[in-house]
Amino acid sequence: MLHAVILIKWFRRRIRASEIAFIVLATIVGAGAGLVSVLLGAAARTLQHVLFGLSSAGRLSELPALPPALLIVLPIGGVVLAAFSWATRARTRRMVDAVEANALHGGRMSVPDGLVISGQTVLSNGFGASVGLEAAYAQLGGTIGSVAGRLFNLRRADLRNLVGAGAGAAIAAAFGAPLAGAFYAFEIVIGAYTPSALAPVVAAALSATLVAQLLGIQPYVIDAASTMPTETHHYLIYAGLGALCAGIGIALMRAVALVEAAVRRARLPDWARPAIGGLLLMPIALVSPQVLSAGHGALHADLTIGAPLAFIAVIFLAKCAASIISLGFGFRGGLFFASLFLGTLVGHLFAGELAALVGHDVVDPRSAALVGMAALAVAVVGGPMTMAMLVLQATHDFALTGAVLAAALVSSTIVRETFGYSFSTWRLHLRGETIKSARDVGWVRTLTAGRMMRRGTITIPAATTIADFRQRVPLGATSRTVLVDADDRYAGIVQTPAAYAENLDADAAVGTLAVNVDAALAPTMDITQIMLRFDACGADELAVLDADRTVLGILSETFVRRRYAEELEKAQRALFGER
Repeated sequence: MLHAVILIKWFRRRIRASEIAFIVLATIVGAGAGLVSVLLGAAARTLQHVLFGLSSAGRLSELPALPPALLIVLPIGGVVLAAFSWATRARTRRMVDAVEANALHGGRMSVPDGLVISGQTVLSNGFGASVGLEAAYAQLGGTIGSVAGRLFNLRRADLRNLVGAGAGAAIAAAFGAPLAGAFYAFEIVIGAYTPSALAPVVAAALSATLVAQLLGIQPYVIDAASTMPTETHHYLIYAGLGALCAGIGIALMRAVALVEAAVRRARLPDWARPAIGGLLLMPIALVSPQVLSAGHGALHADLTIGAPLAFIAVIFLAKCAASIISLGFGFRGGLFFASLFLGTLVGHLFAGELAALVGHDVVDPRSAALVGMAALAVAVVGGPMTMAMLVLQATHDFALTGAVLAAALVSSTIVRETFGYSFSTWRLHLRGETIKSARDVGWVRTLTAGRMMRRGTITIPAATTIADFRQRVPLGATSRTVLVDADDRYAGIVQTPAAYAENLDADAAVGTLAVNVDAALAPTMDITQIMLRFDACGADELAVLDADRTVLGILSETFVRRRYAEELEKAQRALFGER
C-alpha cells in the first residue's frame, strides 16, 4: 500500500511537470471515455430492442411503422424516468455538465451528477423519446477526465483540457471520428484552440476510437455518392442553405425554451411531465417511427432511398415537434443528432425546391442533405470545424467538405450575431448564467470584492468636526478615511488632503467633505463588475458594504486592475502551455 501511494505521488509530480506524462494520462482517459461511450450506446439499444421488439441489427427510427399499442412504451418511459429522477434526487440539486464545469468551475465535475445525467439520457433514448445520447457520452467522458485530473492534482488549465479531452474522446468513439471528437473538445468543451491541449486531446480521441473499434463499433459512414460534382458557384448556394439552417436552429432552440416555460407555468407535477410528454409523442410517432430516438436509422434510410419531398417535409415537422416535446416535457438528452437528422431533411427540401423553381437539379440532393446536416448542427450545437470533420470522416469527400465548411461558417456567424448561444449555453442562460461558451470565466467570478478588499478599515463618524478630524488624522498618515453615520452605517469617504484645505470652517462636520456617498461595492461583485463600478463613478477607492451598509473593507482601483492583469497573464501562459 505504501509503495502504491509513493508511486501515485511520483506520477502526480511527473504529470504536473511533464507534457509527455500528461499526454499519457489523456490517452488513458480517452480509452475510458471510449469504453463508457460503447456501454451507454449498448444499454440504450438493448432497451429499444426489448421494448420495441427490434431485430438484432435494426434501429427504431428506420422502421416503416409501429403497432399503435406498442407506443404506450413512450408514456411508460416518462414514468420510469420520473421514478429514476426521484430515486436519485435529481430534481433537488443543480447538475453541472462539461461546458458549465469548464466555463465556471475550472473543470470540476461530480461523479454522481455524471451517472444521473447519463442514466436519465439512456432511459429517455431507450424508451423512444426524440433525444440523442451524445450528452451522456460527453458527460461521462468529461467526468472521467475531471476525476483523473483531481486525483493527480492538476492545475486549473490542465484539468480543463483533460475534461475536454474526455468529452471529445467519447464523441469520437461514438462516431468513429477522432478528428470530429478532437474539434468537439476544442470548440464546445474547452472553448479555444490551444497549443497546450492539442496533443492530449488528439491522443484521447484516437485512443477512444481504437477502443470502440476493438469492441466492434464501426466508424460512422455515409454513402455520399453524388451525381453532380461540387463546383465553385455551389458554395454561394450552400451559403444560402447555411443561412436557412441558422434561422431554423434558432427557432428550434427558442421553441424548446417556450415549451419548457409553458410546462412550468402549467404547474404540472415533476413526476407527471415526462409521462404527459410521452402521451403527446404517441400521435406524432404514428406518422412515422422516424421521429423516435435520435434518428440514426432514419437518416441513413432517407439518404439511401431518396424519399419524396412531401414525405420529407412531414417528417421534418414531426421530428421538430417530437424533439421540442421530448425536451420541453422533461426527457433528458440533447439535440446533437436530432439536428444532424433535421439538417439532412432541410438540405433535401432546399435542393428539391431549387430544382422545382429552375426546372432541373441545381445542386445534388444528397450533397445538399449533408451540407444541411452540418449547417443545422452548427446552428444548434456550435462547432463548425467539428461538423465539417464529421462529414469528412463519414464521407471521405474533400470537395464536399469545403462546401460544408462554407455553409457551417455562415450558419455559425449568423447564430452568433443574432442569437449568441448554442443549445447548451442557451439553457444555461435561461437558468440565469451569462456564459456563451466554455471559455474559462470562472476565475473572474472567484475574484470578488469580498475576497480582494482590505479588512480592518478604521472609520470615523461623519459628524466629527474638521478640527477634530485633523487632530485624529495627521496629514500624510493616510490618503483617505471612511466615514460612518450615527448608526455606524457607511457615509462616504473623505480624502485627507481635502480636510486640510484652506478657508474651511474648522467647526463644520467632516461629512460635508465626503465623496462617493452613494457609490460602493457589494462583497459578491466579481472583478468585471467592480471595474465597471470604478469606471462609472471615477473613484480611486471604494468601500465594500454589506446589505445593511456596514463597512466591511476598502478596495482600490489600482489593486483591482493589477489583479486582473495578473490573472489575464496567467490565463495566457496556460493557453500556450507554459508550465
